[in-house]
Amino acid sequence: MIWNYTTPGIPDELFERFENVPITKEDIRSIVLSKLRLRKKYTVIDVGCGSGSITVEVCLQVNSKNVYAIDSDRNAIELTKKNLDKFGVSANLLYSKAEEVLPSLPAADAIIVGGTKGRTEKIIELCISKLKKDGRLVVDTILVETMYKALKTVKRQKMRDIEVTQVTIAKGKSVSSGTMLVSRNPILILSATK
Repeated sequence: MIWNYTTPGIPDELFERFENVPITKEDIRSIVLSKLRLRKKYTVIDVGCGSGSITVEVCLQVNSKNVYAIDSDRNAIELTKKNLDKFGVSANLLYSKAEEVLPSLPAADAIIVGGTKGRTEKIIELCISKLKKDGRLVVDTILVETMYKALKTVKRQKMRDIEVTQVTIAKGKSVSSGTMLVSRNPILILSATK
């Protein structure tokens, strides 16, 4: 097996990558997974799975037959499949717009939303309707507008334990005179309980 640990945070370089398919970076992935509060038998939905890095990590935490990964980009679904295969796990891959497929999925214990393509409120409302009581919703985004719409929606839907976290990561890079920290994009993470 390529990742022999139970802790999340698989190094980014272990994942297959396509140029135009986003990946949630390892440090952010670790925080997102902690906010999902997973248990082995949970059903989990990954909306906007991109490269599949979160899907892979979720599959390593729960029974993968209960994991659903959705993306409307065929390249993302193809890449997620490659990464699932590489790490020896499987999930239910759904090439579709989230709002078209979410109603047909089983009730979930946890849902991560990584991409909404501008349909934030509709997708968040559908996700909340799919959550079981006490289920967790986590949204990660680089866009302030997405966070604003997501926060407004979870409040309107009477979610509880609402938390917004901004995460800024800097990674060390060797330069001739030492180690320089190079910042990555700040990420906004919203978590809430139904």
